[in-house]
Amino acid sequence: MDSVRSPEWPVAPLGGPAGNSAAARYGTSPTTGPALGRTGQPLPAPPPPYQPLAGSGSAPAPANRPPAAPPIPVKILIAGGFGVGKTTTVGAISEIAPLTTEAEMTSAGIGVDDPGVRSHKTTTTVAMDFGCVTIDRSLKLYLFGTPGQTRFGFMWDDLARGALGALVVVDSARLDDCFPAIDFFERAGLPFVVGVNAFDGRLALELGEIRWALAIGEHVPLVQFDARDRLSVRDALLVVLDRALERATRDRRA
Repeated sequence: MDSVRSPEWPVAPLGGPAGNSAAARYGTSPTTGPALGRTGQPLPAPPPPYQPLAGSGSAPAPANRPPAAPPIPVKILIAGGFGVGKTTTVGAISEIAPLTTEAEMTSAGIGVDDPGVRSHKTTTTVAMDFGCVTIDRSLKLYLFGTPGQTRFGFMWDDLARGALGALVVVDSARLDDCFPAIDFFERAGLPFVVGVNAFDGRLALELGEIRWALAIGEHVPLVQFDARDRLSVRDALLVVLDRALERATRDRRA
Protein backbone atom coordinates (compact mmCIF):
# COMPACT_ATOMS: atom_id res chain seq x y z
CA MET A 1 0.00 0.00 0.00
CA ASP A 2 1.38 3.43 -0.97
CA SER A 3 2.15 5.75 1.94
CA VAL A 4 0.40 9.11 2.24
CA ARG A 5 1.94 12.21 3.78
CA SER A 6 0.82 15.79 4.18
CA PRO A 7 2.29 18.19 1.59
CA GLU A 8 2.98 20.80 4.28
CA TRP A 9 5.45 18.58 6.09
CA PRO A 10 8.94 18.26 4.54
CA VAL A 11 10.40 14.84 4.24
CA ALA A 12 12.45 14.00 7.31
CA PRO A 13 16.11 13.31 6.39
CA LEU A 14 17.60 9.99 7.10
CA GLY A 15 19.72 9.50 10.14
CA GLY A 16 17.62 7.83 12.85
CA PRO A 17 16.27 9.86 15.81
CA ALA A 18 18.56 12.78 15.01
CA GLY A 19 17.04 13.04 11.58
CA ASN A 20 13.58 13.41 13.09
CA SER A 21 14.51 16.35 15.32
CA ALA A 22 13.02 19.84 15.08
CA ALA A 23 16.30 21.21 13.74
CA ALA A 24 16.35 18.64 10.93
CA ARG A 25 12.69 19.17 9.99
CA TYR A 26 12.49 22.96 10.14
CA GLY A 27 16.11 24.00 9.74
CA THR A 28 16.19 25.74 13.12
CA SER A 29 18.25 25.23 16.21
CA PRO A 30 16.61 24.77 19.64
CA THR A 31 19.09 27.29 21.02
CA THR A 32 18.55 30.09 18.51
CA GLY A 33 16.03 32.01 20.67
CA PRO A 34 13.26 31.82 23.20
CA ALA A 35 10.15 29.77 22.58
CA LEU A 36 7.41 31.77 20.89
CA GLY A 37 3.68 31.57 21.35
CA ARG A 38 0.91 31.76 18.77
CA THR A 39 1.32 35.54 18.36
CA GLY A 40 5.07 35.46 18.10
CA GLN A 41 5.53 36.73 21.66
CA PRO A 42 7.67 34.89 24.22
CA LEU A 43 5.64 32.33 26.17
CA PRO A 44 5.00 33.31 29.81
CA ALA A 45 6.54 31.32 32.58
CA PRO A 46 4.38 28.36 33.64
CA PRO A 47 2.39 28.90 36.86
CA PRO A 48 3.66 27.29 40.04
CA PRO A 49 2.20 23.89 40.93
CA TYR A 50 -1.04 23.92 42.94
CA GLN A 51 -0.60 23.76 46.70
CA PRO A 52 -3.72 23.61 48.96
CA LEU A 53 -3.91 26.35 51.55
CA ALA A 54 -3.26 25.33 55.11
CA GLY A 55 -6.52 24.96 57.02
CA SER A 56 -8.68 25.39 53.92
CA GLY A 57 -10.39 22.07 54.51
CA SER A 58 -9.11 20.53 51.28
CA ALA A 59 -6.58 18.34 53.05
CA PRO A 60 -7.77 14.75 53.53
CA ALA A 61 -9.15 13.82 56.92
CA PRO A 62 -6.91 11.82 59.24
CA ALA A 63 -7.19 8.12 58.60
CA ASN A 64 -7.88 7.37 62.28
CA ARG A 65 -10.92 9.71 62.55
CA PRO A 66 -14.15 7.66 62.78
CA PRO A 67 -16.99 8.59 60.39
CA ALA A 68 -19.79 10.75 61.79
CA ALA A 69 -22.68 8.69 63.13
CA PRO A 70 -26.05 9.24 61.44
CA PRO A 71 -28.74 10.99 63.51
CA ILE A 72 -31.08 8.84 65.59
CA PRO A 73 -34.54 8.63 63.97
CA VAL A 74 -37.49 9.47 66.23
CA LYS A 75 -41.06 8.92 65.07
CA ILE A 76 -43.64 11.47 66.23
CA LEU A 77 -47.36 11.46 65.45
CA ILE A 78 -49.37 14.59 64.68
CA ALA A 79 -52.94 13.66 65.56
CA GLY A 80 -56.28 15.28 66.25
CA GLY A 81 -59.76 15.79 64.90
CA PHE A 82 -60.85 16.81 61.44
CA GLY A 83 -59.73 20.24 60.25
CA VAL A 84 -57.67 21.21 63.32
CA GLY A 85 -54.42 21.92 61.41
CA LYS A 86 -52.45 18.66 61.34
CA THR A 87 -51.41 18.96 57.68
CA THR A 88 -50.50 22.60 58.21
CA THR A 89 -48.39 21.66 61.24
CA VAL A 90 -46.37 19.10 59.30
CA GLY A 91 -45.90 21.41 56.34
CA ALA A 92 -44.76 24.35 58.48
CA ILE A 93 -41.84 22.51 60.09
CA SER A 94 -40.77 19.87 57.56
CA GLU A 95 -37.35 20.44 55.99
CA ILE A 96 -38.44 18.46 52.93
CA ALA A 97 -41.48 18.89 50.74
CA PRO A 98 -44.09 17.13 52.88
CA LEU A 99 -45.83 14.06 51.56
CA THR A 100 -49.57 14.61 51.73
CA THR A 101 -52.55 12.52 50.69
CA GLU A 102 -55.11 15.26 50.20
CA ALA A 103 -58.36 14.67 48.37
CA GLU A 104 -60.98 17.20 47.36
CA MET A 105 -63.99 17.37 49.64
CA THR A 106 -67.25 16.68 47.83
CA SER A 107 -70.91 17.11 48.57
CA ALA A 108 -70.98 13.52 49.85
CA GLY A 109 -69.12 14.71 52.96
CA ILE A 110 -71.70 17.33 53.92
CA GLY A 111 -72.94 16.52 57.39
CA VAL A 112 -70.13 13.98 57.86
CA ASP A 113 -66.93 16.07 57.66
CA ASP A 114 -67.38 19.39 59.45
CA PRO A 115 -64.29 21.62 59.25
CA GLY A 116 -65.93 24.37 61.32
CA VAL A 117 -67.42 27.70 60.40
CA ARG A 118 -64.07 29.52 60.46
CA SER A 119 -62.36 27.10 58.11
CA HIS A 120 -61.96 27.51 54.35
CA LYS A 121 -60.77 23.90 54.03
CA THR A 122 -61.49 22.29 50.65
CA THR A 123 -59.36 19.14 50.92
CA THR A 124 -58.94 16.40 53.48
CA THR A 125 -56.23 13.89 54.38
CA VAL A 126 -57.28 10.38 53.40
CA ALA A 127 -54.18 8.43 54.48
CA MET A 128 -51.41 10.37 56.22
CA ASP A 129 -49.01 13.29 56.08
CA PHE A 130 -45.24 12.84 56.29
CA GLY A 131 -42.37 15.23 56.94
CA CYS A 132 -39.09 15.35 58.81
CA VAL A 133 -36.97 17.87 60.69
CA THR A 134 -33.40 17.60 61.99
CA ILE A 135 -33.03 18.70 65.60
CA ASP A 136 -29.24 18.42 65.68
CA ARG A 137 -26.51 16.12 64.38
CA SER A 138 -27.66 13.31 66.67
CA LEU A 139 -31.47 13.52 66.39
CA LYS A 140 -33.98 13.65 63.54
CA LEU A 141 -37.75 13.70 63.89
CA TYR A 142 -39.99 11.91 61.41
CA LEU A 143 -43.51 13.32 61.56
CA PHE A 144 -46.59 11.27 60.65
CA GLY A 145 -49.89 13.12 60.47
CA THR A 146 -52.98 11.01 61.01
CA PRO A 147 -56.28 11.39 59.14
CA GLY A 148 -58.91 13.13 61.23
CA GLN A 149 -62.10 11.43 60.09
CA THR A 150 -63.55 8.64 62.19
CA ARG A 151 -63.84 6.31 59.19
CA PHE A 152 -60.03 6.33 58.84
CA GLY A 153 -59.44 5.44 62.49
CA PHE A 154 -58.32 1.92 61.56
CA MET A 155 -55.04 3.42 60.27
CA TRP A 156 -54.03 4.90 63.61
CA ASP A 157 -52.72 1.62 65.04
CA ASP A 158 -50.34 1.18 62.10
CA LEU A 159 -49.20 4.80 62.16
CA ALA A 160 -48.58 4.67 65.93
CA ARG A 161 -46.36 1.59 65.71
CA GLY A 162 -42.82 2.58 66.68
CA ALA A 163 -43.73 6.16 67.65
CA LEU A 164 -42.17 7.67 70.78
CA GLY A 165 -44.69 10.45 71.29
CA ALA A 166 -47.56 12.42 69.81
CA LEU A 167 -48.78 15.97 69.45
CA VAL A 168 -52.58 16.13 69.68
CA VAL A 169 -53.69 19.25 67.82
CA VAL A 170 -56.84 20.86 69.23
CA ASP A 171 -59.20 23.56 68.03
CA SER A 172 -60.41 25.38 71.15
CA ALA A 173 -63.76 26.08 69.46
CA ARG A 174 -64.37 22.37 68.74
CA LEU A 175 -63.02 20.41 71.70
CA ASP A 176 -65.34 17.46 71.08
CA ASP A 177 -63.39 16.54 67.95
CA CYS A 178 -60.20 15.80 69.90
CA PHE A 179 -61.66 13.40 72.49
CA PRO A 180 -61.07 10.28 70.32
CA ALA A 181 -57.39 11.19 69.85
CA ILE A 182 -56.82 11.72 73.57
CA ASP A 183 -58.60 8.46 74.39
CA PHE A 184 -56.50 6.60 71.81
CA PHE A 185 -53.13 7.69 73.25
CA GLU A 186 -54.23 7.17 76.83
CA ARG A 187 -55.21 3.59 76.01
CA ALA A 188 -52.00 3.04 74.03
CA GLY A 189 -49.85 4.41 76.86
CA LEU A 190 -48.01 6.67 74.41
CA PRO A 191 -46.66 10.00 75.76
CA PHE A 192 -48.53 12.90 74.21
CA VAL A 193 -48.82 16.66 74.38
CA VAL A 194 -51.99 18.62 73.73
CA GLY A 195 -51.27 21.56 71.42
CA VAL A 196 -54.04 24.13 71.13
CA ASN A 197 -53.90 25.68 67.66
CA ALA A 198 -54.46 29.43 67.94
CA PHE A 199 -56.65 30.13 64.91
CA ASP A 200 -56.37 33.83 64.02
CA GLY A 201 -53.98 34.24 66.96
CA ARG A 202 -56.62 33.77 69.67
CA LEU A 203 -58.32 30.98 71.60
CA ALA A 204 -62.00 30.45 72.27
CA LEU A 205 -61.19 29.34 75.85
CA GLU A 206 -58.37 29.80 78.32
CA LEU A 207 -55.84 26.99 78.66
CA GLY A 208 -57.05 26.17 82.18
CA GLU A 209 -60.60 25.84 80.93
CA ILE A 210 -59.44 23.62 78.07
CA ARG A 211 -57.58 21.31 80.47
CA TRP A 212 -60.71 21.00 82.62
CA ALA A 213 -62.95 20.37 79.61
CA LEU A 214 -60.63 17.69 78.23
CA ALA A 215 -60.28 16.06 81.67
CA ILE A 216 -56.51 15.61 81.27
CA GLY A 217 -54.21 15.44 84.28
CA GLU A 218 -51.45 17.86 85.15
CA HIS A 219 -48.89 15.33 83.92
CA VAL A 220 -50.04 15.97 80.32
CA PRO A 221 -48.42 19.14 78.90
CA LEU A 222 -50.87 21.65 77.42
CA VAL A 223 -49.35 24.27 75.11
CA GLN A 224 -50.61 26.96 72.78
CA PHE A 225 -49.05 27.17 69.31
CA ASP A 226 -49.67 28.40 65.77
CA ALA A 227 -49.70 25.61 63.19
CA ARG A 228 -48.66 28.09 60.46
CA ASP A 229 -45.54 29.31 62.25
CA ARG A 230 -42.37 27.20 62.01
CA LEU A 231 -40.85 28.33 65.29
CA SER A 232 -44.11 27.85 67.16
CA VAL A 233 -44.45 24.30 65.80
CA ARG A 234 -40.81 23.65 66.72
CA ASP A 235 -41.42 24.64 70.33
CA ALA A 236 -44.45 22.36 70.55
CA LEU A 237 -42.48 19.41 69.12
CA LEU A 238 -39.65 20.00 71.59
CA VAL A 239 -42.18 19.58 74.40
CA VAL A 240 -43.26 16.27 72.84
CA LEU A 241 -39.63 15.19 72.57
CA ASP A 242 -38.95 16.16 76.19
CA ARG A 243 -42.01 14.19 77.29
CA ALA A 244 -40.86 11.12 75.35
CA LEU A 245 -37.33 11.31 76.77
CA GLU A 246 -38.75 11.67 80.28
CA ARG A 247 -40.83 8.51 79.79
CA ALA A 248 -37.86 6.61 78.36
CA THR A 249 -35.61 7.66 81.27
CA ARG A 250 -38.22 6.64 83.85
CA ASP A 251 -38.75 3.26 82.20
CA ARG A 252 -34.99 2.63 82.15
CA ARG A 253 -34.69 3.30 85.87
CA ALA A 254 -37.66 1.10 86.70
